[in-house]
Amino acid sequence: MNNFRLPYHLVIEEGVFYKVNEVMEDVFPGINQRKTIIVTEENLKSIFGKIIDGIREDFVNSEIYLIQSATYDEAVKLAKYITMNDINLVIGFGGGTVLDLAKFAAFVSKANLISLPTTLSNDSLASPVAVLGTQGRARKTFKCTIPDAILVDVDVITSAPDRQLLAGIGDTISKYTALNDWKLAFSKGRERVDDFAYMMSKMAFNSICYNDSKELKSKDFIKRLTQALVMGGLAMEIAGSSRPSSGSEHLFCHALEENFSEHVNVPHGIAVAIGSYGACVFQNRNIEKITRVIKEYGVFNKPSDYGITKEIFVLAWQQAAATRADRYTILNETDLSDERLKSLYDLMENL
Repeated sequence: MNNFRLPYHLVIEEGVFYKVNEVMEDVFPGINQRKTIIVTEENLKSIFGKIIDGIREDFVNSEIYLIQSATYDEAVKLAKYITMNDINLVIGFGGGTVLDLAKFAAFVSKANLISLPTTLSNDSLASPVAVLGTQGRARKTFKCTIPDAILVDVDVITSAPDRQLLAGIGDTISKYTALNDWKLAFSKGRERVDDFAYMMSKMAFNSICYNDSKELKSKDFIKRLTQALVMGGLAMEIAGSSRPSSGSEHLFCHALEENFSEHVNVPHGIAVAIGSYGACVFQNRNIEKITRVIKEYGVFNKPSDYGITKEIFVLAWQQAAATRADRYTILNETDLSDERLKSLYDLMENL
């Protein structure tokens, strides 16, 4: 059985970024005196300068660290800086790339971590993995720790572009096919399915699939999407792997990122939603369920809107399994001929 840990706090409310130290005081008494590093990006510092300045004032022994790129080398560089300067608290303030880098650096340096997401585009705010760029390939997934706390400021999230929220919905949708791939791998003796992790990931999908409110910027929806993404991240922590949230649809996304990044411009969450549609077809699942959710939220219209041509679509699916050769999915069993994939592309162009 995998040993796992859970965050001390998950708080979703307006203005919570202005009282981070108060929220965490019960867990870490005197936290405002701890040597702290606030990891963020230059553009976020410009947009949310007032909030970041407020955090710095509350954490009297803090400094700001602006990341240059979300790479493994940058994360190791940050971990070294944290260790050499006796910093014991990391606050990640930003989107998925910032949070992934902060998570990995905190994990390596054994510092506590507070996650302050500025978007809800994927489950990186709670997952035990960090996706970082490496030499010789676009990105690689590294195991790390989950945050000690996840604080979501509704006011900040509602200021984000709709596209980022749609990406978060897409990342949640992908659990529908990821879970089926996990069961398939189990049936082939390739994986063990953790029932509790499976249930949490399924609950995350259902909370979005069967949600009556589609008003993206409402407080209720922000709470629901946050909870869905956190459940997906914690499902991975419980399972000890990304299987509850990552299947053939993610392999399609990896192929796009690793082989066609110069031609394609698509957020990770939307890419895996596009992948989920195809994976659902390959798995002979209820395609109407996926189609309904995609259309109701307007997650994406058609692949070509993101530079995914028919040729790229075909090649990405045919190269997908090779991006994670040890991961058994429906791609190991299904027909990925040019003819079938071209037909699927045409179908998706006219959803």
